Amino acid sequence: MKTQLADAPDSGLEAARAAAFDLWPEAAVVLDRHGRVLIANEAAQGMFGRGFAYLSRLSFLAVTPPQSPLALLIARCLEERSAVRERDLKLDLPNSYSVMADVAATPLIDDNILVTLHTRPAAAAAERSGDPAGLRSVMGLGQMLAHEVKNPLAGIRGAAQLLKSGASAEDIPLAQLIVDETDRIARLLDRMEALADDAPPAQADVNIHQVLDRVRALAANGVADGLTIKEYYDPSLPPAWGEEDQLIQIFLNLIKNAAEAAHSREDSRGEITLSTAYRHGVRIRGPGGRSAPLEVKVTDNGPGVPAHLRDHLFEPFVTTKAAGAGLGLALVAKLVAGHGGLIDFTSEPGRTVFRVLLPAAAV
Repeated sequence: MKTQLADAPDSGLEAARAAAFDLWPEAAVVLDRHGRVLIANEAAQGMFGRGFAYLSRLSFLAVTPPQSPLALLIARCLEERSAVRERDLKLDLPNSYSVMADVAATPLIDDNILVTLHTRPAAAAAERSGDPAGLRSVMGLGQMLAHEVKNPLAGIRGAAQLLKSGASAEDIPLAQLIVDETDRIARLLDRMEALADDAPPAQADVNIHQVLDRVRALAANGVADGLTIKEYYDPSLPPAWGEEDQLIQIFLNLIKNAAEAAHSREDSRGEITLSTAYRHGVRIRGPGGRSAPLEVKVTDNGPGVPAHLRDHLFEPFVTTKAAGAGLGLALVAKLVAGHGGLIDFTSEPGRTVFRVLLPAAAV
């Protein structure tokens, strides 16, 4: 079963042929402005469980359930004549099974559009959306340990306060140090318990630039000391829809990783870039429905992520650091997913970019 073409003008189809449709492993179809199938490759015919002869006789939208995410995406591209892409859509296919897919619809000439569907198992989609295999069990263990540690921690703090009351002037700072550190550990345990909770964050309008300014100040006086930090912000962005403390934690972790990578350069010219923009062509669900998200990028000029780790970077216990626990990015992914956002990255020697997409507040 090879790629099939309907009778149609060649001008809008030659570009599709040039894309090696016959060898393309992903499902791909070309539609005219009425949704009629002009080209369907073998992967598309297998995915929809229909041969080309059948698909070409009716509108492509007729083989997708009404009001399905796929049907709405195609209809929007046909109406707006602009590229549209959505990730991790659940597609209910006519042959009675469901798949998760990244879908892109791109206008061609002659009012035709190209639709491609990159499918993957549901488990892989869960990993990509911030719920990697094993993370829930790890967080459950963390929650149990946090509960058990809090009782002796309270005893240590009480003992330190008693010691402080009778300590000499030179020993009082040491006793206070114990109090302060036990309080800090207690706050960390509180956050661990919160992360183990599957309840969604209490989201509200958050100025993403204020969040990044605070994170930048913390990093500049700590992990990023000595590095150049550049900012490219879009001042026209609306507020993000999120929980401020969790957003601070997300970007503090990402900047910490970027700083460690940038510090590893041999020429001492490490650099981190923070940028914000709208991410057009992608739509995620926010308080006002699906809309273009806010994109925050954290870029470093370090050595890059090793190739053998790139497919597993958001899994627990995966780390490039000799003394790392490998939970930082897994927790970041979980927090981003809890906001209804997406996180992804690209990496090569000298340039690694983490992209976080967040829903915009309703306007």
